Amino acid sequence: MLKAIADVLRSIGSAIATVVTLPFRAVARLFGGASDSAHGHH
Repeated sequence: MLKAIADVLRSIGSAIATVVTLPFRAVARLFGGASDSAHGHH
């Protein structure tokens, strides 16, 4: 019983982590490309 609950919580936690981190990765990628183009050549 406890193991089943732990497995469910673990899967929910991983799903939430994926959903939460994906937008931040997209935003970081967008800002990274914007800052690179704004700063010009490196």
